[in-house]
Amino acid sequence: MHRIIVVGGGAGGLELATRLGDRIGALRETPGAQVILVDRNPTHIWKPLLHEVAAGSMDPFTHQLEYAAQARWHGFEFQQGQLAGLNRQAKTIRIGALIDPEDGVELLPERTLAYDTLVIAVGSTTHFFGVAGAEENAIALDTVWQAERFRRRLIAACMRAHTIAEPAASGPGSGVGLAVPGRSRIEIAIIGGGATGVELSAELRATAHVLASYGLHNLDPMNDIGITLIESGERILPALPERVSTSTAELLVKLGVSVCTGERVTEVTPTALHTAAGKTFAVDLTVWAAGIKAPAILSELDGLAVNRLGQLNVRATLQTETDDHIFALGDCAACAWPEEKRNVPPRAQAAHQQASFLLKALEARLAGHVLPEFRYRDFGSLVSLGHLSAVGNLMGGVIGGNMLVEGLFARFMYMSLYRLHIAALHGWPRMVLDTLAHWLRRSTLPRVKLH
Repeated sequence: MHRIIVVGGGAGGLELATRLGDRIGALRETPGAQVILVDRNPTHIWKPLLHEVAAGSMDPFTHQLEYAAQARWHGFEFQQGQLAGLNRQAKTIRIGALIDPEDGVELLPERTLAYDTLVIAVGSTTHFFGVAGAEENAIALDTVWQAERFRRRLIAACMRAHTIAEPAASGPGSGVGLAVPGRSRIEIAIIGGGATGVELSAELRATAHVLASYGLHNLDPMNDIGITLIESGERILPALPERVSTSTAELLVKLGVSVCTGERVTEVTPTALHTAAGKTFAVDLTVWAAGIKAPAILSELDGLAVNRLGQLNVRATLQTETDDHIFALGDCAACAWPEEKRNVPPRAQAAHQQASFLLKALEARLAGHVLPEFRYRDFGSLVSLGHLSAVGNLMGGVIGGNMLVEGLFARFMYMSLYRLHIAALHGWPRMVLDTLAHWLRRSTLPRVKLH
C-alpha cells in the first residue's frame, strides 16, 4: 500500500493527515493509502493562540488535541518523535529517540520509516538574528512550554513586586529593575511588532487588570506594569496595510502600551535592552517575537534545496525542487506568490489552503494524474487586541475589495478562525459541541489562569 508520511502536526500538517485519513485512510472499506503523522509532541494546539497561553487567558490543557486519539478517530497512524534525518535514495526518514524530559529515560528508540510520498510541515522557529544575549535572556513563543514559562514568570514577578513594594517607591519611573529594593514597578518588553507581539501586548494589559482583581498583587495595572512594544521598522504590523498599522498603534496607546518603532535591539541582558540608537530599556521580562526561520534540520536533509531562511524551496505543485516524492507546506516551505512577486507569507490561512490543495493533489498523484498547481488567495489578516476587540483588513473574495475592520465585529471574525480550524479537524457538529463545552467551562473559571 502507498505510504504517505506527514512530518509535523501543526495547523497544516494535522489538517492534511486528518483529511487524508478520512478520505483514503485505514477506516475506509478499501483504503487507498497508509497515512502516518510524525510529531515530536503528543498533543496539538493552534499556534496563533500561544500569546493567549502566555498571558494566561487560555488554559492550553483544555484546548489541546491528543494526536493518538485523532489518529484513531480519523484512520491514520501517529508516531511520536522528532525528524532526525532523510535518505532520499532509500526513501526513508529517521525519527530520533523519544526521551522522557523528567528523568531522561528512553521511551521509544530511534526508528526508520519508509515512505512513498513525504510531506514536510514542521513549521518555523524564532529567529534571534544573532543578537547578543537574546536567546539566553528573552522568551520565545514557539511552544506551549515557552508560553507557560512566561506566564509563570509574569505571576511571580507581580507577586515579588507586591511583596517588596514601599509606598515611597510606587508609581511609574520609580526604578530600573526588580533588583532595586522597594521598587513596585514591573517592565515587560516585547521585541517585534508583528502580529504575535501586538496581540501579546494587548492581552497582557487585560491580564494585569485581572491579576489585580484576584488579589495577586496590589500594583496599579496601568501605571505599575509597563508594557513596551519595540519594532525595528518604521511601523508595527509591517506586513499589513499602513492604515491597519496606524489604527492598531492608536488602540495600543489607549491600552497603555508604549509603542517604540525604529529601534533595533542589539543586546538583551536579564535586566535591560540596548538598541543601535544608544537607548537602554529597563526590563524584568522580555519576549522575542521579531522574526521566524525554518528549523535547522531542513538544511541537513540529504541535499534538499533551501533558501536563506532555511525553508525548503518548492514548486507550484508544492513538490520540493530537489525531489518529486517530497512535498512541503506551511512556514517551512518557500512557495512563490507570483501575483505579489514574493513568497507566500507564513500565516495560518496559507497552511490551511496548502493542506486543502495537497489533499486533492495527493489523491491525483495516487490516481496517476497530472498534479495541479497551488494558487494562494489572501483573504486579509486579523489581529487580536484583547478580549473584546480586534483589528485587521478583509480582502479578495470575502468582500470583493479591501476593508478595514475593528472592534467587536473583528474580534468575532478572529475567534471564528480558530473555530474553522476545529471544524477542519473534527467536523462541524463536534466543533459546535466543543465551542459550547468551552463556553460552559469558562463560566465557572477565572478569566486568567492563576497558578
